[in-house]
Amino acid sequence: MRVYLVIMDETDEANVALRFASRRAVRTGGTVHLLALLPRQQFVAFGAIQATIEEEARVRAEALVTAAAGSLLSEGAKPPVIAVISGDGVQVIRDYLAQHPEVSALVLGAAASGGPGPLVSHFTANAGQLPCPVYIIPGSMAEGELDRLS
Repeated sequence: MRVYLVIMDETDEANVALRFASRRAVRTGGTVHLLALLPRQQFVAFGAIQATIEEEARVRAEALVTAAAGSLLSEGAKPPVIAVISGDGVQVIRDYLAQHPEVSALVLGAAASGGPGPLVSHFTANAGQLPCPVYIIPGSMAEGELDRLS
């Protein structure tokens, strides 16, 4: 079974990557893993405030991946595996891939304009060191085109 790992955030390019991966999973009988990254918060002198900031970020990320999971299910996909992990994005993804050898492809969305983004830049430059292929989905791609290609 093919497993597509999508890195979720609130950007349009993440939604494009999700659309591609979900359509691909449905067509190949595979599934999607959704990973939301929580960047480490800068230190705040008061522990209670720090804990509140971190909890709010976790709640937002969990709501985001839950909504994405609902989108997958409405398209007929299998229920996704959901993870919300705090830390450096690149290292979290590398660790996730190491812990989940079943992942067949890392699916990232590139920004529709400007630079491709830090994750796309890093993983395309280091693709030869990954245990799976990297799919880069253009952020400007329309839904119909995504459906046709997936």
